[in-house]
Amino acid sequence: MPSKRTLISNPGMFLKRIGGRKTSREYRNKEPIFSQGDAADAMFYVEAGNVKLTVLSKHGKKAVIAILRQGDVFGEGCLGAPSVRMSTATAVHLSTVARVEKAIIVHIINKDRVFARLFIAHLVSRVARSEEDLLDQLFNSSERRLARTLLLLASLGTRSKPYPAKLNVSQGTLAEMVGTTRSRVSFFMNRFRKMGLIDYNGSVRVHRALLAFLLQE
Repeated sequence: MPSKRTLISNPGMFLKRIGGRKTSREYRNKEPIFSQGDAADAMFYVEAGNVKLTVLSKHGKKAVIAILRQGDVFGEGCLGAPSVRMSTATAVHLSTVARVEKAIIVHIINKDRVFARLFIAHLVSRVARSEEDLLDQLFNSSERRLARTLLLLASLGTRSKPYPAKLNVSQGTLAEMVGTTRSRVSFFMNRFRKMGLIDYNGSVRVHRALLAFLLQE
């Protein structure tokens, strides 16, 4: 039986199984991929860049529920009912995203047991990370949430990502992801820079030391 980490550690596996049955396109920073309430008729795969998932309440309050990176699959809600998007997916800086029709995914899952195992393992990993995101929002300070967000965007902790990792993301976008104000993000970014955890001059270079900082009690 394949390792549960296969799809996660080898992002090309998903595209290999899908083959040419996909359409890929680039999305600009802040460009929506789909919106809350849209019909859910396809799944998506992050080929490059990052995607954030947000939800909007009836009272107009918005919350970031996930930050996705290269190799992540999203939009899997199309496989269930009702087939309506429960969140909005937006590109974070320039990103390339592949779209796969629902019928194609269902067909492959039914016919390809190896893919089905890998796909389920990947979704379980996503659920676990979503729980971590929720706990992060509930119990961690905005400073620690910012550190975790930077690490997720940089994909640090994966063997394929070198140190330091360079990001092109605005403080306004980071503030929205973290759930705080731009001024607080600016304060923490300056503090991280003074501590040698990041370099920040327009773009952000994230160092391994930021991970050690986050892991501190």
